Amino acid sequence: MAKTEQEPILSVNNLKTYFTSGIGRNKLVIKAVDDISFNIYEGEVFGLVGESGCGKTTTGRTIIRLHEPTDGEIYFKGTRIAAGVQSLKRTIRRARIDTFKDKRQLRKDRKQELSNAQSTREKDRIKKEYEEKLQALDEEKEKTIAEAKKEIQARKDDQNRKNEDLMRRMQMIFQDPIASLNPRMTVKEIIAEGLRIAGEKDEKVIKKKVHDVLDTVGLQTEHAERYPHEFSGGQRQRIGVARALVVSPEFIIADEPVSALDVSIQAQVINLLDDLRHELGLTLMFIAHDLSVIKYFSDKIGVMYFGTMVELAPKRELFKNPLHPYTRSLLSAVPSPDPITERKRKRIAYDPTVHDYEDDKPTLHEIKEGHFVHANQAELEEYKRRLK
Repeated sequence: MAKTEQEPILSVNNLKTYFTSGIGRNKLVIKAVDDISFNIYEGEVFGLVGESGCGKTTTGRTIIRLHEPTDGEIYFKGTRIAAGVQSLKRTIRRARIDTFKDKRQLRKDRKQELSNAQSTREKDRIKKEYEEKLQALDEEKEKTIAEAKKEIQARKDDQNRKNEDLMRRMQMIFQDPIASLNPRMTVKEIIAEGLRIAGEKDEKVIKKKVHDVLDTVGLQTEHAERYPHEFSGGQRQRIGVARALVVSPEFIIADEPVSALDVSIQAQVINLLDDLRHELGLTLMFIAHDLSVIKYFSDKIGVMYFGTMVELAPKRELFKNPLHPYTRSLLSAVPSPDPITERKRKRIAYDPTVHDYEDDKPTLHEIKEGHFVHANQAELEEYKRRLK
């Protein structure tokens, strides 16, 4: 996903987050996020959209380190902050299996060659070559396993490393403004918690920063001594925004921050985030299922379906040239403010059975600069014809 002018502030590479339930034959694996990749650049608002349960929130929570990735890597400002090891464990297992199969074939070949040998000298040569080939197979296996184990340990070290300065620069605004605030803590305590974790001990500094950030999000300083239940839903969400902002982050994940609010309050919170984005130079990942909100607020949009990124493009390009059938279905559901246009609007139902992935498996392809679509080769040719 090339963008040569600058390095991405966040890079997600082949991310997988799986959850398991049960054991043995009853073991169930839920592929919440299944091999997605994207980059977010400084100053961008990256919109992540899809229906409920498609893995949007899990993606955000994995990036912020609330979930551990099963596989793939996450880089923040060039530093790997999280990585899974599933593919490396598979490499080790495959190396052992392949070596076992190769040795079995070598034994068969040696037996056949020895039966055809005409002299003792020739038989000795066959046996010597056999031993050399066995040794070469073992050495190659051990090298592969050693490299994989070394990388597994490096990824585990990155996963376990507590880089408080790095994580301070990345914050999250949670979806539910009620459940995400501790009802036994005052607003001041809730907002100041991040500062204290970051090592700030001066109460005067903490009080000033709390009052400043309350003012920034449109609340009053006297609100600092109140409890969450004393506020409306919109005010609670502003407290959540203040809690994220108080440590001066560079990157914020906003997980459906307006889905639990009334329409008029939604506009207030979105406008607040938009103003803060420009005033503070923030980079945001905005998770939502409302495409009208995403269209207004985002620079680039990723569309998720069942844990997979099915389309990724700049906002205008995505709305102008939606390619994947699921994206077209989502866009057809966006209501129009014009009543005449709204009456003529037709919903497009998405049927996953239109894809034939039996033999030709899909991957994410860049069909034009900055526009990626999840497709196999047959679908890719069709999408290219559609763009002409």
